[in-house]
Parts: sequence; C-alpha cells; structure tokens
Amino acid sequence: MGQSKSYPPTIERIIQPREIDLGGFIVRRCLPAPGLHAVGPWVFFDHIGPARFPPGRGVDVIPHPHINLATVTYLFEGEIVHRDSIGSVQTISPGAVNLMVAGRGIVHSERTGPELRAAGHRVNGIQLWFALPEEFEEIEPSFQHHPAADLPRTEIDGTGLRVMIGAAYGLRSPVKTFSPTLYAEAELPRGYALDLPPEIEQRGVYVVSGALGLEGYVLGERTMAVFRPEEEVRLTALEDSRVAVIGGAPLGKRYMWWNFVSSRAQRIEKAKSDWQQGRFQMVPGETESYPLPQRDAFSEINR
Repeated sequence: MGQSKSYPPTIERIIQPREIDLGGFIVRRCLPAPGLHAVGPWVFFDHIGPARFPPGRGVDVIPHPHINLATVTYLFEGEIVHRDSIGSVQTISPGAVNLMVAGRGIVHSERTGPELRAAGHRVNGIQLWFALPEEFEEIEPSFQHHPAADLPRTEIDGTGLRVMIGAAYGLRSPVKTFSPTLYAEAELPRGYALDLPPEIEQRGVYVVSGALGLEGYVLGERTMAVFRPEEEVRLTALEDSRVAVIGGAPLGKRYMWWNFVSSRAQRIEKAKSDWQQGRFQMVPGETESYPLPQRDAFSEINR
C-alpha cells in the first residue's frame, strides 16, 4: 500500500530504512538516520529479514565489540544463539528479550544453531541499541534473558499489546533500564486503533507488517514515523498490522563509530585502539573476529 506525499503535523519525521546486506541476509536500518540520530535513548534500529536460509546456511555474525550501550534482540521468527565475552550462551527464541549491557566493553557473536542450520529456516526480528546515561557508560558488562512468558501482555479495545522494555498501557516490563525507555509491540486487526502513550517524551513507530492510517496519511510496511512530543496520536490499522513502538527521554549527543557508542569522542578512539591491539576480552570458544574497519558508515550520518 503506497504512502501519501505529505504527512500530518503530528509527525515529525518519516524514515525509509536503508537496506544493508550482512552477508546472506538483509537488514533494514532506520536508526541512525541523516538528521535524526536517536528516538529517546534508542540510537540504532534494524529490522532483520524476513529472510529464508536453505539447509546448511544461517546467520553468522562473528565476534565484535561494543561499548557504552545496551543491545536488545527480539525475534518474530527463527532462533539466534548469542555468545559473549562474559561467558553468556543463550538461544534467542521468538517473543523473548535478550538485553546485553556493554558498559565498559563486551564482545559477542550471533549465529544460527546447528539444528536449524541443518534444516533450513526463516529469521525475522528487530535489533536495537540504546545509549547509556553518562553515569552508567562504564559499568561492568552484563547480560539478561527474559523468556516470552515473563513479558507483560494486555488487550485494549481489540489491540494486543506487549511491553518488552519500560512501562506503558498499564504494563511494566521486568527488563532493566537505565533511563526512561520504551519498547513495545502492538498487533492490530484491520480497523482497530492504537493510541500512543502521551507521557513518553519521544516516540517512534515502525510498521513491521501491514499499514496504518493517521489523518489521511498512510504509513506503509517497513516504514518508521517519529512523532512530535506531547501530541495525541491515534493510528488505525488499514489491514492486519504488527508494529514496534519505541521511545523515551533523550540522552543528549552520542558519537557512533562502527559498533561503538559514547558521549565522548575520545572514548570511541580508545575503543578503536583497544580492539585493534587485542585488549578486549574475547568470546570463549570463538576464534574469528571482525577487523576494525578503515571507514565506518555512521561517519557520514554523524556529521
């Protein structure tokens, strides 16, 4: 379903994601975007897939480092095995949330497990990063896994809602946060509506599937809208739709380079040197790692 050319004043920005090939599968990257580096504390938003892997192939994101941020992985389909340098090994399954807090530094890999790899499978999900407040940037790295059953769910006027991180719609997630942060999912049958929580300072909606209408504007599949603060927003499903809702309080300027995010440019330079010189702790049992790139895609966006 197409989009109209102009959009209502409640919308601050429309983002058409960039497609990026990660070696055998496509991600659609909404954040960071030129001129918009974050929505609340969220500085990175990728829609993984949907992708189908034939038998013998799968996701192979080899060990790479992060600092001063937290990563969130949430799947609709498929499985990914997470391993990290503090010894965590966890299979991520649909509906569960993995939160990896990089803090002063962590290394992790993401791969398809042997059984799914042998059988062939689909993968479809969201990966996000949120920046840490300055006072938490250098905390000890940690990892949390929350199975789907632990995450609160409700239904409001026919719309199914889950809150994976933060609090909204009368629900509070058990996932740890460091500043006001929201990540929620809504499943709307055709003709049903979703009101965005007005108490969230900055809000964005990504249409995973389906299409939404707002004051005559059509927000199509695989598109993100960012809304103006304090505006009342009611989105109506033009067809059966699944959407991701993100937001929270902004944290101020963050520098991004490759997998590094920090409030301090010099901290990025130290992380680059530490990775190049082998000073990060590595993932037990893994022998591969990404080399430090000579140039980073975020460099242009950060200008």
